[in-house]
Amino acid sequence: MNNQSTTHPSRLKPNYTMKIVSRIARFLVGIVFIFSGLIKLNDPVGTQIKLEEYFEVFAHDMAFLHGFFHAIVPFALYFAVFLCVAEVVLGVALLVRYRPRTTNFLLLLIIIFFSFLTFYSAYFNKVTDCGCFGDALKLTPWTSFTKDLILLVLIVIIIWYQRDIKPLPTAMVVAVATVGSLVLAFYAITHLPPLDLLPYRVGNSIPEQMKPSEPYQFEYIFLKDGKTHRFKEFPDDSTYVYQDMVTLNADKAKPKVTDYRVWNDTTDYTQESFKGNKLIVIVKNLKDINAAAFPTIKKLVDELAGSDIQPLIFTSAASNEIEDFLHAQQLSVPYYFADATVLKTISRSNPGIWLLSDGVVKGKWHYNDTPAAATVRKLVKP
Repeated sequence: MNNQSTTHPSRLKPNYTMKIVSRIARFLVGIVFIFSGLIKLNDPVGTQIKLEEYFEVFAHDMAFLHGFFHAIVPFALYFAVFLCVAEVVLGVALLVRYRPRTTNFLLLLIIIFFSFLTFYSAYFNKVTDCGCFGDALKLTPWTSFTKDLILLVLIVIIIWYQRDIKPLPTAMVVAVATVGSLVLAFYAITHLPPLDLLPYRVGNSIPEQMKPSEPYQFEYIFLKDGKTHRFKEFPDDSTYVYQDMVTLNADKAKPKVTDYRVWNDTTDYTQESFKGNKLIVIVKNLKDINAAAFPTIKKLVDELAGSDIQPLIFTSAASNEIEDFLHAQQLSVPYYFADATVLKTISRSNPGIWLLSDGVVKGKWHYNDTPAAATVRKLVKP
């Protein structure tokens, strides 16, 4: 009698199926990490802003670590670049099967970290836009957390079946991904994001962005004979008792720009800022301003004197601070106040340069790319 046991082919099927599932999981996780990392590397300063928001929230909510979180705020940009580059590199390493055990372990650590952030945002309603996909794709906090949980499950599957993954000699591919990611981050920081996804980008009309994206739709809730009735239009029957009005398309109809406002000590300048040609120097704050950029900016302002292009300063600094700063720079330009968050959204550099013509964005520059006066005139020429 032959004692050699045989395995029925059908018993191999579940293992084979799970190998296929593991491969699909590896592909999906790799693609998502690369996409997320590249989108954020396009605008690492945006990720920096989100991290600063988290640090401020943690400093407030975790009083015993207040000093620690405030101490690391100045390093937020370095953390942002590190996380974004890590996403891309780990995604590439996963796809090309480079050092599977190390890659999978690091993926697990980073997804646990992201899951914590998104859960904190969702559960405590803090930092309600985590910036998971930068400004390319806005997700609600709970959607972001769900996405991270799905990725966590997929990574656990990958780790469980990592013994079936044969490493490949792909160090050069991973090295190229690392260098390429760092170059992209450096360019986006020292210039502006190559792909501007913000509502204040070139070509957009700010007044149009402040209007509803589509007409609002409402549902009216009434009570009659103890029963609730819902109407799309206000009923004429007076026997219905009004209860509530619900907006059906609040998210879709919400304007792209909701918080743009400019003012000085006496007047609201918002609508006036949309009239004519305005060359606006964005001074987000004076704490980390690059003062060395102002001689070039002053030269541009001086060369535009007498033209129909009006130079302005938009800032969130206190009036006495901005006046002292402009005096030190020998720059005589009217200044107006704007919300700090709005200024961060308009310009990722400090200072930044923003050109409006009747409310339409004609140009946007990093201080390293301050344009010539001829370039500015050409952009607003009818």
